[in-house]
Amino acid sequence: MENLYPLKFSPILKEKIWGGDKLNRLLNKDTASKTKIGESWEISGVEGDISIVSNGFLKGNNLNELIEIYMGDLIGDSIYEKFGEEFPVLIKFIDAADDLSIQVHPDDLYAQKRHKSYGKTEMWYIVQADKDAELITGFAKECSKPEYLAALNSGNLLDLLNEEKVSVGDVFFIPPGRVHAIGKGILLTEIQQTSDITYRIFDWGRTDSNGNHRELHTDLALDVIDFKAYPSYKTEYSFIENKTSNILKCPYFTTNILSFNQIIEKDYNLIDSFVIYICIEGNFKIGYEKNEFVNINFGESVLLPAILKNVRLIPDNYCKILEIYID
Repeated sequence: MENLYPLKFSPILKEKIWGGDKLNRLLNKDTASKTKIGESWEISGVEGDISIVSNGFLKGNNLNELIEIYMGDLIGDSIYEKFGEEFPVLIKFIDAADDLSIQVHPDDLYAQKRHKSYGKTEMWYIVQADKDAELITGFAKECSKPEYLAALNSGNLLDLLNEEKVSVGDVFFIPPGRVHAIGKGILLTEIQQTSDITYRIFDWGRTDSNGNHRELHTDLALDVIDFKAYPSYKTEYSFIENKTSNILKCPYFTTNILSFNQIIEKDYNLIDSFVIYICIEGNFKIGYEKNEFVNINFGESVLLPAILKNVRLIPDNYCKILEIYID
């Protein structure tokens, strides 16, 4: 059996009522035959949307098939013991040419009970934002269920919610229960649990090409919403050039940022996990084994198998990446 190597995948492109053209125009995703592309699923183990390898001798194989064959060598022994052949994180780029619906996600407990699924904890990293672009995250002031329902039913829900102007590099952590919406003009990358469970609360009254409203999930959402207000919703972090800096850590994923203009040697012997790189600026090469290389361009993601413990990151000039694993 040939050795594992850094795996790239064909993006799974999703047309959305609110989608635009930035995934093609800025990230070079091949959207020639489609319009209003809202999402590019970069690495996915979601049933019905499983990523297909696009490079190397494993090209054409899907991610779940590879986990079945390589098990802990691909994703880490402890992760394989816990999740089996279901890949535990989902990586996306999202282009909001219009406002997304206001929504909320359940935690593992509710999702398992209702949908036989994992819940949905996620984070956003803003890759590009138009002038004055905003998103919604959480409540501006604490409210009760009756207050929330009154605002929702009277069309005044926005009066209760926290709106944030965004800039490139901003990070927002979205735990289950937090009401949220990506706003018009934002391009971001989303890191989340493997789950596609969303409760849509409010959809701006819009209709599809047939004049139909999208389904709302008011009652399901009511049970899981966190009605508290928090002092801050943006994740504060800092980074030093050519060093790995942590952005956030939660039970479902750890996300670091690395901004570099020189060769970086990475040693993963202390973690029992796959590693994902998302290139958010510039281009770089991954050097592994003796003289093997994989090129990663701006807007691409790559899966580093758990068995590859020592790699070199070689920037073309200057590069910035997100590094994701389970710790």
